[in-house]
Amino acid sequence: MSESDVSLPEGRSDASRAADFQLERNALGRLVLRIGDRVWENVIPVRAFPIEAPDEGIALVSADGHERVWIHDLADVAEAERRLIAAELATREFTPVIQALHRVSGFATPSTWQVTTDRGEASFVLKSEDSIRRLSPTRLLITDAQGVQYAVPDLEALDRASRKLLDRFL
Repeated sequence: MSESDVSLPEGRSDASRAADFQLERNALGRLVLRIGDRVWENVIPVRAFPIEAPDEGIALVSADGHERVWIHDLADVAEAERRLIAAELATREFTPVIQALHRVSGFATPSTWQVTTDRGEASFVLKSEDSIRRLSPTRLLITDAQGVQYAVPDLEALDRASRKLLDRFL
């Protein structure tokens, strides 16, 4: 990992080489950041672009709200730290990925959708067609009536029946 891949914010003097950071969990299960002889408890990873580039631009923020380390690309971080960061982000973010659409109650909104996600079967209410946001030609973000966001990372990966149901709303 090079120093250009992981760095400290401008003007910070928390470490001579930001790439020398270490993460671990304390007895309470919270992240502890070490840079040289400096230690910060209750560090939180924050994504800069959680939807468009989830593994790029991640800040490690201390409990006092200051950014301590900036990670340009998560792939460049050591495996142990990468696993801790990914696990912490997973507990803070909940965006089920839709793998298949099984049934839609009607093609006018509001409508109830029954889907399979990466977290199991789900049923939700789509309030309006505006609740479906196209992120790219093949990526969607669907927000249900309760505010839960469901991702469709690749329309082409869905089965034909699921794409046909979705096409009626796009």
